[in-house]
Amino acid sequence: MRLLLDTHSLLWFQSDDPKLSATAKSAIEDPANERWLSPISLLEIALKNRLGKLPLPSPFGTLYPSSLLADDIHLLPLEAQHIEPLTTLPLHHRDPFDRLIAATALVEGLRLVSSDPLFDAYGPKRLW
Repeated sequence: MRLLLDTHSLLWFQSDDPKLSATAKSAIEDPANERWLSPISLLEIALKNRLGKLPLPSPFGTLYPSSLLADDIHLLPLEAQHIEPLTTLPLHHRDPFDRLIAATALVEGLRLVSSDPLFDAYGPKRLW
């Protein structure tokens, strides 16, 4: 299975947070599954850290990309084809980061690992 981790799924997985569902954790840990992350998630993490809304256990530059490599999580290149759906996707989700994550999951045919049911309105298969 090819997985796209939502930002919170990545953070909860890497911090072993119990908010990550057992199903999501098992899928992320399964070596048979490909794990992908949109670069927009790293932007979201960096911005929230800078605003003081997201403390990190180490400086951003120390954590990324090394923690992604350690967890065998691949960074997708951000392409125009991922952004184009944003011109027509309804605004079910007010968060622009999440709309781009939804569009990326749709374009790439990835299963989205997220607790957020608002993604369901966009149509990607969601795992939680």
